Amino acid sequence: MTNYKFTVVVEQDEDGWFANVPELQGCFTQGDNYEELIENLKDIVRGHVELRLERGEEIQQSSVLSVTSLEIAL
Repeated sequence: MTNYKFTVVVEQDEDGWFANVPELQGCFTQGDNYEELIENLKDIVRGHVELRLERGEEIQQSSVLSVTSLEIAL
């Protein structure tokens, strides 16, 4: 079994939670709450990676060491 590491961008708005995986073009999902989002994300990423492996495609993994947010007041 191989472990893969990906960057995940998570956003929330009034309609729910959204996530995308920049290393896996077209890999995104949503959920009504954070927990549902994470479960959906695990399923979609697993399926996306399995399909790419079946096709013999290379799996690009994350090289990001840190992600943060920045708030400034002007």
